[in-house]
Amino acid sequence: MFRVGELIVYGGEGVCRVEAVGPLAMSGVDEKDRLYYTLAPLYRMGEIYTPVDTTVLMRPVLSKKEAEELIRIIPEIQPPAHTERNPRVLGAYYQEIIRSHNCLDMVRLIKTTYKKSQARLAHGSKPGQVDERYRKRAEDLLYGELAVALNISREEVGVYFAKAVGE
Repeated sequence: MFRVGELIVYGGEGVCRVEAVGPLAMSGVDEKDRLYYTLAPLYRMGEIYTPVDTTVLMRPVLSKKEAEELIRIIPEIQPPAHTERNPRVLGAYYQEIIRSHNCLDMVRLIKTTYKKSQARLAHGSKPGQVDERYRKRAEDLLYGELAVALNISREEVGVYFAKAVGE
């Protein structure tokens, strides 16, 4: 169980701070014995109430050491040779990566979609909408987590990432 004050990755929301753990004191909620987390997303306003035993992915934020190691190995990470052209299949593939919150896989997704977009631009085409949408989503989630782990801004993470990729 996570403790109050801890930073965690929660589902599609990204990094959140655990504000409270306990039963919900809300009208219409009769589950007095069920524990809930009250989460505060770091990158938007609002609160999230979720059962402690939810099936939504929740995990601790990367440590500073883990984040530094991930950034160190970015140049070595090879994008998968995924050549799917069907937007629905491609979107489902990318969505699976986003849902996993696996940082290594999100680096691969970012690198893959970036290279595909650059290749399309070089041939006079626009970048694919599916690639662009999921690259931005992966960057948002990954950069948010790395920013917290490294105690820097998300913009600085983007600079680190670009340097690590060699741009």
